[in-house]
Amino acid sequence: MIRSSTIQLLRFHFSFFLMPVYWFALSQVNEINTGNALLIFVILHLLVYPASNGYNSYMDRDTESIGGLANPQQPTRQLFYASVLLDMIALIASAFISTLFLAGIFMYIVASRAYSYRGIRLKQYPVIGYLTVITCQGGLVFFLVMEGASVGNNIHVPLIGMIAASLLIGGFYPLTQIYQHKQDKADGVTTLSYLLGYRGTFIFTALIYFLAMTSLAVYMAQNLELDYFFSMQLFFIPVLVYFAWWFLKVYRDTSMANFTNTMRMNLLASLCSNAGFIFLFLIRHH
Repeated sequence: MIRSSTIQLLRFHFSFFLMPVYWFALSQVNEINTGNALLIFVILHLLVYPASNGYNSYMDRDTESIGGLANPQQPTRQLFYASVLLDMIALIASAFISTLFLAGIFMYIVASRAYSYRGIRLKQYPVIGYLTVITCQGGLVFFLVMEGASVGNNIHVPLIGMIAASLLIGGFYPLTQIYQHKQDKADGVTTLSYLLGYRGTFIFTALIYFLAMTSLAVYMAQNLELDYFFSMQLFFIPVLVYFAWWFLKVYRDTSMANFTNTMRMNLLASLCSNAGFIFLFLIRHH
């Protein structure tokens, strides 16, 4: 029987926060293999991401709020087996896409385990942990979606697109850590957000977000689609407004850097980013 803690800690809903990279990459595929595109969506959002969440929770055994969960239950050995099973299914399914896609998913899983596993624990290092997350969830996923979803598995994936995807993840990732400073430090983990401090995290996020939008603008200008880029910015206005409001709150009172405000930021950013890139996908392909 599947335990409620196992379902909760796999955090399937958290995949929504990572979904914008998929839509961004898919929007850039000229000839889409629809079957592969659907299978890749399932592999990433229903298998690989939840398995990574589950394994991380199994290693961390958090007693306070974590990403997407205000009151996490304690993991059991079943969660570990579930994460391994999901990874195995993901690898088998990936073999139907391409050998390169399979290798990429294997790399993602290995990096995810190295990030959480207490024998390695990349997450305890602020810079290495940060770079691991944004490279895998950003650039690597962008590459895999473009390669796997294209007819003939085209491997001509633009580097600047991978950089933009990594920066999009990197822009908001430190904000997801901002309410966990004490909890992470007690667990021996020094996150980038902890290193930057509350105000520094917001300044860093604004800088990386600016670089992400700049690289995206350059990339779309190269494709003669700068008008699409400016149209997309309408979707991001609510994110910028909330970000500015929250920054002012935290600047005056650091207790405002809490779980509730962080999840609101995550949800709003994910909704707007997904909408923006789905808009780009529809306008390019329909």
